[in-house]
Amino acid sequence: MLRASCRISIALLSMLIPNVAIAQTLPASLIPNLSITQTLPASHIPNVAIAQTLPTSQPNMITIVREEVKLGRDADHANVEAGWPAAYEKAKSPDYYLAMTSMTGAPEAWYVTAYASHAAIGDSLKREDGDAVLTAELTRLRRADADMINSVRVLQARARTDLSYGAYPDLAKQRFFEMTWFRVRPGHELQFEAAGKAYLAAAKRTGANSTYRVYEVVAGVPGPTYLMISSVGSYSEFDRVMTDGDKTMKGANTEEGMALQKFMLEGVVNVETQRFRVDPVQSYVPKETRAQAPEFWMPKKPLLPKPTTQQQ
Repeated sequence: MLRASCRISIALLSMLIPNVAIAQTLPASLIPNLSITQTLPASHIPNVAIAQTLPTSQPNMITIVREEVKLGRDADHANVEAGWPAAYEKAKSPDYYLAMTSMTGAPEAWYVTAYASHAAIGDSLKREDGDAVLTAELTRLRRADADMINSVRVLQARARTDLSYGAYPDLAKQRFFEMTWFRVRPGHELQFEAAGKAYLAAAKRTGANSTYRVYEVVAGVPGPTYLMISSVGSYSEFDRVMTDGDKTMKGANTEEGMALQKFMLEGVVNVETQRFRVDPVQSYVPKETRAQAPEFWMPKKPLLPKPTTQQQ
């Protein structure tokens, strides 16, 4: 579910899994300076996804490209980024990704791609390297993009399905993503897992409707770091997400509460949550996805006013 890569490499529970939500992608979703942004070379190569459609279950791996956008250059950046999906479609690429822009925190754009494995990432790179026309166009786009951004950071993460909750969402219908980072003290990974499983058990027992996916970051930021992703089709759904979170916390039994408290007191460095909006113009999705909701995925460009002439 993402797009460009640099080729480089949880009151207690409401903090652990904010709003019983995430962790997105992605997608959107999938931005904001999460206290772990690092400036990297502006040149980057889009990553591609695992299949010829958007994922319908939690991907084994995701790559997230975080671009810190210069203040006031959001629109210009979006215009340049629209060139990436156009280039991929022209090349008949089977690799899709979701793009999302930050609604909280600093101005960022995230591009989230799903992969089945490291081997799938390698196959993606080979496809791009073998297409001279596509490579040339991406090189041109990277140069233009460099004027719109301050930094780029690329992360790779593996799925922790044992800590994830609920049915996987229909990505074509998701419009907002909530991303929560958990930076854990080295050596306290088991505490995070225990807390995550305690919250998961409480969520199941209380019948929480909100869902979330957990990923363990394996490269790209200081570790141990975990990412929880949740998404909604309407921003108003975050009210339900918060209600679910409160219900889950109140429903935690003594043992679960102790596991959560132990992690928050001993194992956490910090927790940060940011929200994003899916950007259809910057995303590269299948034609079938666009056809489901063309008014969203294929927004009409605003008409520019015609110049007027004054008669003498």
